[in-house]
Amino acid sequence: MAEMSKTIDLLEQRETVRSEAAANAAIDSSEQSGVASGTLAGGAPAASGDALSAAKESLEDYTLRFAPRSYRKWSAGVVATSALGGIAYLADFSIGANIGISYGTVNAILGILVAAVVIFATGFPLAYYAARYNIDLDLITRGSGFGYYGSVVTNVIFATFTFIFFALEGSIMAQGLQLGLGIPQWLGYAASTVIIIPLVIYGMNTLAKLQVWTTPLWLLLMVVPLGYLLVSHPESIDSFFAYTGSSGGSGTNLASIMLAAGVCLSLMAQIAEQIDYLRFMPPKTAENRGAWWRAVILAGPGWVIFGAIKQIVGLFIAVYLIATLDPAASAHANEPVHQFLGVYREMMPAWLAMSLAVVLVVISQIKINVTNAYSGSLAWTNSFTRITKTYPGRMVFVVVNLLIALVLMESNMFDFLNTILGFYANCAMAWVVTVASDIAINKYVLKISPKVPEFRRGMLHAVNPVGFVSMLASAGVSIAVFFGAFGEGVQPYSPIFAVALALVLPPVLAVLTRGRYYLRRTDDGIDLPMFDADGNPSSDRLLCHVTGLEFERPDMVRSAQDGPDGERQYVSSLALSTDKTGELLLPAQK
Repeated sequence: MAEMSKTIDLLEQRETVRSEAAANAAIDSSEQSGVASGTLAGGAPAASGDALSAAKESLEDYTLRFAPRSYRKWSAGVVATSALGGIAYLADFSIGANIGISYGTVNAILGILVAAVVIFATGFPLAYYAARYNIDLDLITRGSGFGYYGSVVTNVIFATFTFIFFALEGSIMAQGLQLGLGIPQWLGYAASTVIIIPLVIYGMNTLAKLQVWTTPLWLLLMVVPLGYLLVSHPESIDSFFAYTGSSGGSGTNLASIMLAAGVCLSLMAQIAEQIDYLRFMPPKTAENRGAWWRAVILAGPGWVIFGAIKQIVGLFIAVYLIATLDPAASAHANEPVHQFLGVYREMMPAWLAMSLAVVLVVISQIKINVTNAYSGSLAWTNSFTRITKTYPGRMVFVVVNLLIALVLMESNMFDFLNTILGFYANCAMAWVVTVASDIAINKYVLKISPKVPEFRRGMLHAVNPVGFVSMLASAGVSIAVFFGAFGEGVQPYSPIFAVALALVLPPVLAVLTRGRYYLRRTDDGIDLPMFDADGNPSSDRLLCHVTGLEFERPDMVRSAQDGPDGERQYVSSLALSTDKTGELLLPAQK
């Protein structure tokens, strides 16, 4: 903990003061002296207002951008802890309880394990690329079979994930506020939304502090109730495994297992939120190789290990409440606040039990929903800026995302949880598995897809059918199966269709198209190497002639506009994203 605190303090002293102050000074200077007259200092063209606005705001979160080495001062351990802080959500307890109550303990556990294996296997290549190349999942998706504009649809899928789970966590918090403080649920929904807004104004600095310092208390409140049940009520273990759910059937049932897995697989898009932290990993070197890999695996695909454990624990506590305390408790056994309150009441006075249950719910909700709001705003901003070439500011989409979540909460989405998550799972699986397939098979086995991920406008085609078509086909077929288009007998197996098609179609289409649609250009017009001796993105800086700011080498391309004396000029991917004319883009290579 001391190392984590020291690392965060170091970042604030060394980087926030230096980079933010310097960049703001550059921006302020350009706004005062350059933009008004039409040129920046040194004769560079006037900076785009949108590009300057985006540059200034993205100092904290690197919206639309590669995360530069100068900003990434955290240790691997701090990044991993911050990323895992985002999985503090209580939705897992509800999911585990819901599928267990529906399909029984054995079928639910098997479904949880099936989903965990799929999520881990597909999340690994994505997490590695994010940490190695310091880019988020949208930027990875662009160069992994979707193209510059093709990945907009996946951004919408991810943004949908963030407001669905924001609404789910907000509903859980409202349940806790109603139970503990008597606050009406509609007001609790509003409170759980408004409280998040001031916490996501800033980016990684604020989130790292919040996640690191709240984790110990959160772990204590989570682990103690389970330990108490196992020690004081060992008979609850037998009751747990004997529970058959509402179906009442004994033994395993493949259809029930797949239905349970489908609900759990809706969490597949969580890897994108893990990546929003992993992109800030330090460079991998010989000295930190072991710690680097541990952090990537644990905080990347490894999140699902903790998620699966929480789902099983949620079911365990729900079964205990139903079978041991009160059979009528099934009405609320899927609500985490009631789960923990029921156990706390056996351990301590009622007033203290209620207080701790409310504290746990509030801490968990805040820990995850700052991540949901933060990641969702990045996704919406990315999409909107690419389509309109206008940067409205990330906070606009923080509000948009939270308003959508609030509507879902007020519509009582909690009562339709299994159906909502089961449907959404098909979209999430189609996207994530398609990207993982392109990385693992097309990049490393077939070697058709470029191994180094490309994300810069002008270097990519607008749409690449390899990933784009694969995702639409797998999502479309699996959703049709989910809604019974091919009969009730096949209906439970929509996850299999989503995963299988998303796994197979990318290599098939890559071979058929011979990889023609991956790159618009192979040369970005810059002579400096992209990577250092250790294979990490270079920290060399180049001046962007649009914003008047320096950006690191991987974020830059040569501009199609030469300088006043015919000299080469360079432009950042950030400025290109807001360029409405297209005059800065180099021509396509044949």
